[in-house]
Amino acid sequence: MLLRHTPKEIRERSALTINPAKTCQPIGAMYAALGIHGCLPHSHGSQGCCAYHRSTLTRHYKEPVMAATSSFTEGSSVFGGQANLVQAIDNIFTIYEPEVIAVHTTCLSETIGDDIPQITRKAEADGKIPKGKYVIHANTPSYVGSHVTGFSNMTKAMVDYFAVSTGKKEDCINIVPGYVEPADMEEIKRIAGELGVRTILFPDTSNVLNRPQTGKFEMFPRGGVTVESLVKTGDSKATIALGHLASGPAARALDTKCKVPCEILDLPIGLSATDRFVDVLRKLAGVHVPDSINLERGQLLDVIADMHQYFYGKKVALVGDPDQLISLTEFLVSIDMMPIYVVTGTPGKKFESRINEITKDVPHEVKVRAEGDMFLLHQWIKNEPVDLMIGNTYLKYISRDEDIPFVRFGFPILDRIGHSYFPTVGYRGGLRLLEKILDALLDRQDRDSSEEGFELVM
Repeated sequence: MLLRHTPKEIRERSALTINPAKTCQPIGAMYAALGIHGCLPHSHGSQGCCAYHRSTLTRHYKEPVMAATSSFTEGSSVFGGQANLVQAIDNIFTIYEPEVIAVHTTCLSETIGDDIPQITRKAEADGKIPKGKYVIHANTPSYVGSHVTGFSNMTKAMVDYFAVSTGKKEDCINIVPGYVEPADMEEIKRIAGELGVRTILFPDTSNVLNRPQTGKFEMFPRGGVTVESLVKTGDSKATIALGHLASGPAARALDTKCKVPCEILDLPIGLSATDRFVDVLRKLAGVHVPDSINLERGQLLDVIADMHQYFYGKKVALVGDPDQLISLTEFLVSIDMMPIYVVTGTPGKKFESRINEITKDVPHEVKVRAEGDMFLLHQWIKNEPVDLMIGNTYLKYISRDEDIPFVRFGFPILDRIGHSYFPTVGYRGGLRLLEKILDALLDRQDRDSSEEGFELVM
């Protein structure tokens, strides 16, 4: 049972996390690795860890997620996992024939201190890595950061292992899309295509985790960024990173390694963030924005204007990943909604300061917490309810308890489909978000009206 607490009492709980608003690093690393064409993610740890990571991604995307594991036993836990990983590399290349093995660590292998680059060098010296094949790695202990951190680390590893500068710049722009859905990555590429801009997007899970049903099993789907393209990122004239936490480290690493200048932007969720993305892409490529993009922007503005009375003054609670919440909060404030509770499980005080900056003119007290949890959010809602909640599947339990409309957004979404097929980035994505928000609010209004004995007429 949740009881009412004063805000001071709520803030004092610091030694315990209840119902965390995040999951662990290897899940994000595995998701990023799946965005490389012909890549098999590999979990350097126990079978149980790998099974959990695979099952979470499979349940979210409704697609079979392939990954290998070092299958630690008690002996590996004591003496280290070098023998397991060398044997695994040999088995994987022999049986499954991937182009890349992307190794990520788990809590266990991190705690015992396995040196993955050293183990990889031994495997190579022993002839376990065929010519033209690659093994990359990222350190992803689950007791640090979140799935967003793991995605960021694996994406940076793509730069560290593959990017090469030949000294000859190409008329191409790299885009690091951040921790978003395959549909969002498709939409980002489509917007760039509408502007006529050549891009390399990495990682790219489109046509991997939203692939069509053909009746034939494919170990390695057709989608994903190729190794050849990853190598060429070092010769691109610029990089756009979408999301400071998930994409920023890879963009900065590429700048340091290959002198490719970078622009780090918010995820293009909503009107203003998409405007900034399109404008930076336009300037870097030296192109004009076509009428097709202006048309989409106008349609989004039209819906905002037409339905403003339903958004105005509505209090919202948000839970999710920091990069997504920053842009989503900005979008909601721009349509005169009031995001008064904003919680992420990913650590980072910059997140709190950024949300406070975005909501400084909201006519209501705004509570924001990095490294927060859903129990804390539930306490806040008990003290003062909201009109709408937006977040992942696990928020539905609070929605049921408090009878509050709920829009599913973020990761993971385990009990609905559509998120991997319909984008929430760009102007089209903004339309979809508004549709979902309106449906939730108006369904409640219709229900309340019918209970009072009359129907709402629009």
